Amino acid sequence: MSKPQLVFVYNADSGLFNVLSDFGHKILSPHTYECQLCALTYGYFTERKQWRAFIEDLDLDCSFLHRDEFRRRYPDNRDPLPAIFSLYNEQPLVCLDADRLNGCKDLGELQGLIRQCCADTGFERRNVL
Repeated sequence: MSKPQLVFVYNADSGLFNVLSDFGHKILSPHTYECQLCALTYGYFTERKQWRAFIEDLDLDCSFLHRDEFRRRYPDNRDPLPAIFSLYNEQPLVCLDADRLNGCKDLGELQGLIRQCCADTGFERRNVL
């Protein structure tokens, strides 16, 4: 049996222009920035070391997608973003929804929710919030 798989989806689009725009938005108006997943896991320029270590310690396969990449891959999914999904039969099921993720005040709280809601997933629907 393969490892459970998590898909982290940012509420931001891919591409250099979007990255630069997000960078400016985080600096100039952080309280209106639309992606709490990005805000918690990235500094202005790079991924936070504490976050990278946490992901590496999870016994899960993790992938990271931007909103446009996720929508292309799963066009029928309209769950609000950012969100974290587990893959069940190749389909994403929310294990940490946008409301709970956006409510996280810091990286430690996010990590706790991931452990609680996503890390112990056996791909059973009962684990989906």
